[in-house]
Amino acid sequence: MCGIAGIIFKTPGTNQVLGRALVDMLDGCQHRGPDSTGFALYEDGIKGLRLRFLTGEDSAAIERIRAALADQKATIIKEKREGATFVVDVEYQGDIQPFAYAMEHAAKLVSIGSSLDIIKDVGTSHDLDKTYHISEIRGSHGIGHVRLATESDVKPEAAHPFWATGFADVAIVHNGQITNYWKMRRRLEARGFEFRTDNDSELIAVYVADKLAQGIKLEKALEQSVDDLDGTFSFLVSTKDGIGFAKDRLAAKPMVMYEDDGLVAIASEEVSLNRLFPGKPLSTTEPAPGTFRTWSRSI
Repeated sequence: MCGIAGIIFKTPGTNQVLGRALVDMLDGCQHRGPDSTGFALYEDGIKGLRLRFLTGEDSAAIERIRAALADQKATIIKEKREGATFVVDVEYQGDIQPFAYAMEHAAKLVSIGSSLDIIKDVGTSHDLDKTYHISEIRGSHGIGHVRLATESDVKPEAAHPFWATGFADVAIVHNGQITNYWKMRRRLEARGFEFRTDNDSELIAVYVADKLAQGIKLEKALEQSVDDLDGTFSFLVSTKDGIGFAKDRLAAKPMVMYEDDGLVAIASEEVSLNRLFPGKPLSTTEPAPGTFRTWSRSI
């Protein structure tokens, strides 16, 4: 079943509530996915590139990461172990795609970005908040996911969001199933792209990131996705500059939206939106079948 949520703040100065807002929104739809939870958060103040790896208690993996960074001529700015992850900020001036693929050989890489940080693990939004201090994270926008495991194990690497492997600052949360997954994946692999999972959400992320790398605007890429992706889907995509959504033409997967002068919030269920404004009646809308839309962050 799963649940998705996303928020972007229009007004500068309100972004200090990003982490808290997404924790509350995902708690509102946690019944849709009690197995694992994840956040893609776009933070201000990251120096260089942030890489987050799933390492668990494997100290040898951290040594492999440090060695791989040195091989790639990436300079470590700071690092820390946090929950099941190892987080490192680096200075790196080269091409992101070969760098990302090289780092994947050292340990399971969750995300790379100049503002993106993906945090995901087994448990609820409040469980992750206790471990990773999500509520304290400030930023302009973000997306999140609660997962009900149906086709893979309950483990951190199977949790969502999924990063666009090989690209910086692009992430996806998705409710649904892409039925032409292998056809589209083989086309991308033929062009040299690599995949780390068999999850169709990773495919969507790489598909969108590839469009952006070709100079196609996010809104146009989402329009094309409605035609190119087969199956039932509602997904949210986030980039360094904003967020967007797309829905298939059957609209079997739910999505509700609220917008005012200060923010845009989207989720699988209205209860997630109500968590942002306790006790306040909201005028919400449900995006029509086959539609897409984007919003850009405030500068």
